[in-house]
Amino acid sequence: MTEREYSPLNRQLDAFLEKRHPPKTFCPSEVVRALSPAELRVEDVGEWRDLMPRIRETIWALRSQGQLEVLQKGRVLDEHVTLDDLKGPIRVRRIEQGEQGGGKQNL
Repeated sequence: MTEREYSPLNRQLDAFLEKRHPPKTFCPSEVVRALSPAELRVEDVGEWRDLMPRIRETIWALRSQGQLEVLQKGRVLDEHVTLDDLKGPIRVRRIEQGEQGGGKQNL
């Protein structure tokens, strides 16, 4: 098992990706808010908001591996959009096997 598999944050993200079938999406904050107080302590944070940068980084890594899409205002973000480019809320959805993202938006 990898380090990612042992993290409560990553397990919760994987659970959301498994449960939400495209085209359904979720907000990264839903993932971190679903963590218990004990899981937050394991992640070494005091509250769920402290995990928002980490969940976005994790989502970006999975996006680069082709496992999920990131949306903003209902449109899939172009693969050239970076975390530093983001302004405002995002949504996430998994990519079905054999599916490639379409309708990508450049920022």
